[in-house]
Amino acid sequence: MPTSTPSTVRTTPTSAAPKRSLRWRVVDIVVASVLAVAVGVVFKLWEFGYEPLSAAVALLLPGTQALFGGVWLLAGPIVALVVRKPGAALFAEIVAASVEALLGTQWGWSTLEAGLVQGLGAEIVLALFLYRVYRLPVVVLAGAAAGLAMGINDSVLWYAGYDAAFKTVYIVSGTISGAVIAGIGSWLIVRALARTGVLSSFAVGREHTRRRPSSSAA
Repeated sequence: MPTSTPSTVRTTPTSAAPKRSLRWRVVDIVVASVLAVAVGVVFKLWEFGYEPLSAAVALLLPGTQALFGGVWLLAGPIVALVVRKPGAALFAEIVAASVEALLGTQWGWSTLEAGLVQGLGAEIVLALFLYRVYRLPVVVLAGAAAGLAMGINDSVLWYAGYDAAFKTVYIVSGTISGAVIAGIGSWLIVRALARTGVLSSFAVGREHTRRRPSSSAA
């Protein structure tokens, strides 16, 4: 009777994915600073668009002017999505707010306080995910949290004398604006940057490179 020898299964050793470091690199600091400064210029330019738009919607429903505040929340999610390090959102919002203040703004240096609060809002959400999850839903949550922080902060500092109905509408509008403009908007902006190849030194750039062959295959 023939005897069968047990077949050996050849297994290919799998190398564990390298653990991503949360320590800042020099390139992280440089790119985060460049992006934050660029968004800070956008902050300043947006002042000219915000005034007429916010005045128009405020006539329809007071408090909804916060729907346009999400532009001032873009720095945090954009830089956090690129750099993916603790403190990136906070750093970006403070730098962008400083640039806006230096360029001259009707709110003066109080923009720094706003940048701090808004950056912390986004930072808290990213910290809850241990700075390791940067999918669209998380970025939207970070934007919404920044918008919520903006709404509460503005209601306390600038609209303290307004009634509860106005403040509720303002805070809800700010949260929606943060989710849409700062959340979805930053996601689209970073993806567009990744397509140019300028983010090849970062995880978001490499993710785009890995997706491209499969998406272009017939």
